[in-house]
Amino acid sequence: MGQLSYKVNKSTWGLIKSFEEITNASDQEIMNENANMDGRSPMGQMNKFGSESAKFYAIEHQLSESIKNSVLENYIHIHDMDYMPMGTTTCCQIPLGKLLSTGFNTGHGFMRQPQNIKSALALASIILQANQNMQHGGQAYPMFDYDLAPYVKLTFEKHLSRINGYETTYTTEEKEKIAWKETDQDVYQACEAFIHNSNSMHSRGGSQVPFISINYGTDTSKEGRMITKNILLATQSGLGKGETPIFPIQIFKVKKGINFDPDEPNYDLYQLALETTAKRLFPNFSFIDAPFNLKYYDGTPESEISYMGCRTRVMANRHGEENSIGRGNLSFTSINLVKIALTSNNEEQFFNKLDYYCDIVIQQLYERFLYQRKKSAQDFAFLYSQRIWRGSEELGREDTLEEVLLQGTLSIGFIGLAEALKALIGTHHGENEEAWKLGYKIVEFLRKKADQAAEQRNLNFTLIATPAEGLSGKFTKRDQAEFGEIRDITDRSYYTNSFHIPVYYPIKAIDKIRKEGPFHELCNAGHITYIECDGYLKNNLQAIDQLVKAMYDNKIGYGSINHPVDYCKKCSYSGIIHNECPSCHTTDESDISRIRRITGYLVGDMSKWNVAKKQEEKNRVKHL
Repeated sequence: MGQLSYKVNKSTWGLIKSFEEITNASDQEIMNENANMDGRSPMGQMNKFGSESAKFYAIEHQLSESIKNSVLENYIHIHDMDYMPMGTTTCCQIPLGKLLSTGFNTGHGFMRQPQNIKSALALASIILQANQNMQHGGQAYPMFDYDLAPYVKLTFEKHLSRINGYETTYTTEEKEKIAWKETDQDVYQACEAFIHNSNSMHSRGGSQVPFISINYGTDTSKEGRMITKNILLATQSGLGKGETPIFPIQIFKVKKGINFDPDEPNYDLYQLALETTAKRLFPNFSFIDAPFNLKYYDGTPESEISYMGCRTRVMANRHGEENSIGRGNLSFTSINLVKIALTSNNEEQFFNKLDYYCDIVIQQLYERFLYQRKKSAQDFAFLYSQRIWRGSEELGREDTLEEVLLQGTLSIGFIGLAEALKALIGTHHGENEEAWKLGYKIVEFLRKKADQAAEQRNLNFTLIATPAEGLSGKFTKRDQAEFGEIRDITDRSYYTNSFHIPVYYPIKAIDKIRKEGPFHELCNAGHITYIECDGYLKNNLQAIDQLVKAMYDNKIGYGSINHPVDYCKKCSYSGIIHNECPSCHTTDESDISRIRRITGYLVGDMSKWNVAKKQEEKNRVKHL
């Protein structure tokens, strides 16, 4: 095993960790590569052993020579390369309503259709846990409110039937009022249990809770509104001791005519969403009326945009219905824009090299797809035998996945636009118009390459604004070894994610929104804009409302608002904690949980962050 470790380190500089390194719990980069996985636990280390071995196999046996060289030379990064030998896909928007109405089999028995909201949300948790091991990425419910509304109705009908069985003097209207009150209590308890389950049930050998997102906010029925209201209220209440829930990632869908203005039916729920994000950082906000989302909207719930929590978006489809239901991303690979810029003498050379590495990525994604489609339905029993992935209901156990995977997307990603611009012309796109125009030109070029690949290969090639947790530092560390520390390019331990204005650059919130807004339309596989606010926003809902409305006006597709949310484990105080808890006055940092957002999701223990992301969080400036 020592020989294997030596060979791996020599042939794949910085990419593969030796078994000795994995068992060295003092190496923070290995232990904290994924902030939501406990790298110190036995199952976390077992997964890491398997992960590094699988990456080695993928590099040595699954990559053609030009692709392998591009990886080893630090020009591209294949996300979740450790899952390549298994042929898994990244993520899926699960049709919850369909699974609940028809029942499903977990492999250990059949789950029949639930008859009340508590059972429905319990089964919703089971679905997520069962499906987590079928893929390497996250999963989401795209119509959380619509899909669960029928079970609110069933709950109401049961309460009403029971009340009608009593001999009372209540009028029909009074009986219904009592039944709805009892139903509302049941819905709250069910939502509370769902949130607790989301933060406690484990998958992947017990090392990680499922990566979950839910989309809601547009169902105007009494039942759907009750779901949205109570998931928000349960989120505000927090976990058992008042802690902020990390999962599910929540996305409130904003739509003019439904919840945008005071006279609209769900405006009160939008206000509740603002209140909740002020206290708990969720929900984030998606915008159905952004032109690139609105073009798919036909008034039905299925046509509404839905996002994965980190940013992934799936809508366009060359092989079927154009919505997100039962679909997801197959895989994505990111380009290191910074290294291309550092190895180019001028703009023309940069674009020539970018063109070359785009072609490399497209070929790599296609080769991975060819491998994925050879897998059979029985290899991913829950995902493809329980009607989760669109079209999979027609598959037999031994049928391969060629046809159903045509519904998925293959995505080109990118990182370090800001640093690449600094290398090319000395300024980034937050600083002046010249740099912004060049930045837009670069991302537009990437989108055109994705569109051309989609046309030429008749597959859903797309462009994603890469969410980089571990990659942000990995690219940088290797470039620093080659180029040294270059001011405002390689002198930090991270590169700026995708098209974002650098976190350390002082800029007004409205200017950041205006500058990042146009990039959302280009990144059709996913995008997000963050605004960093100073102070605890619980008592300043107007500020959040103004930011959300500014995102809407500037054609943002998906956005979120960051602000400090601290929690004292000793006395359960929640708010901003500086040097000591203002309630119990503890100064022990181990007593303080500092909730912060990292690449789309929340982390309550910043000691679990890798070095690059710790520095990135420390460098974040507030947007006034």
